[in-house]
Amino acid sequence: MGTTQLQTVPEPKYWHLKTVIGEALDSEFAVGEILPNERDLAARFGVARATLRQALEQLELEGRLQRRRGVGTTVAPPRVGVAVEGSRAHSWPGARGDVWQPAGCERGSAPAAVADLLDSEEPVHVVRRTRVSHGRPVAAELLYVPVSSVAELSSIDGPSGPGRARAVLRELQRLGLEGEDRSVELGSASADDARELDRLPGAPVLVVTTRFFAEGRTAAVAVATYRADTCRLTFGDTPHVEIDHRQERRAS
Repeated sequence: MGTTQLQTVPEPKYWHLKTVIGEALDSEFAVGEILPNERDLAARFGVARATLRQALEQLELEGRLQRRRGVGTTVAPPRVGVAVEGSRAHSWPGARGDVWQPAGCERGSAPAAVADLLDSEEPVHVVRRTRVSHGRPVAAELLYVPVSSVAELSSIDGPSGPGRARAVLRELQRLGLEGEDRSVELGSASADDARELDRLPGAPVLVVTTRFFAEGRTAAVAVATYRADTCRLTFGDTPHVEIDHRQERRAS
């Protein structure tokens, strides 16, 4: 990495430094390579270590770097393009081709925001599901299913756990799906999200909220939380995972 004169740049020093380091990551470093230590980097760029840390922290938030305990700061793998829709549009969660894995199910009350979407305060089955790509967790989902949507649900599968989750999903598919809509917003990882996604609480996440319509009403609401540092959401009918092969070639 070369040096640069930061004193004449009107934007914050750490922000410009982030850009300079990012360009160097593209041209000089391979995925998984360890960066020089902070002292060497700060000396090379002629900045205080506090400024350098700010730049490195921003690059970590953007998914360009990973800080690995006992190893140091390494170049992160490229983001994966995660298809939001399943193998075909307008399909119930759990339908054939669904890439999510059920992790558990509890009965309880929906949060106020979800209850507003459901236009109901009745009890719900909360199905927890996870999504893994290339061996790492990329998303966690809570699917809220009103009890009335799966009124014929049997107790044979137990009151909770993955088996109960699969039973709720099977019953939900008995309804005729009339349509769905989605919204995407930027959020921060809660403690539960952080634990599921192997991130720190407060890390940036992408929240995809989906409403499923059947019998003239909202029959279920899914709130999926994706890692913003590793995911690039794609919308369409193809469930494949896309990777930036330019970065793959640099890693080889």
